[in-house]
Amino acid sequence: MKKTLFVALTALLLATVAAVAQDVRYNFDKNTDFSRFKTYKWVVLKDASKLDNLADQQVKDAVDAQLAAKGITKVDSDSADLYIGYQAAVGQEKEYTSYNTGWGYGGGWGSGWYGGGMGGGTTYGSTSTIYTGQVAVDMYDSANKDLVWRGVASKTLDAKAKPEKRQKNLTKAMAKLFKNYPPVKK
Repeated sequence: MKKTLFVALTALLLATVAAVAQDVRYNFDKNTDFSRFKTYKWVVLKDASKLDNLADQQVKDAVDAQLAAKGITKVDSDSADLYIGYQAAVGQEKEYTSYNTGWGYGGGWGSGWYGGGMGGGTTYGSTSTIYTGQVAVDMYDSANKDLVWRGVASKTLDAKAKPEKRQKNLTKAMAKLFKNYPPVKK
């Protein structure tokens, strides 16, 4: 009974951690009229860490697809309405997990009729590395070079995932990030 409860609580905890493992947030200039932005150009952000060419193109393709769905056209000229750049990073965290193989102290079949004896058991622990990835997309009004919108998507990464799965996760994250773009004035 106790083992079943322990397994159920562990599964619930893991489901909760997985649910908050992906985070998407954005902020924008509330005085900006986003309906006037029809074109954009990619720019390199100063001091932003660089991804390899393949990953760089995958991020840009995912953002391009979302903006195209919103009716915003990519151009190569400096006369674009928006300048868009991104930053990406991968971080790591250590996770320590411990578990006990016995019942420990408490009620049960210990000494005496009502229990209360000491049970045996061994505690084990393990450490694992959790990788988290984050992509921040910045949009600047080209007329005055002011930041007008910033979105950040972060997710726990599976280091063993196949390229197709990684691309699917990136596409999904960008779709979620741009879900509320352009922002609606209230």
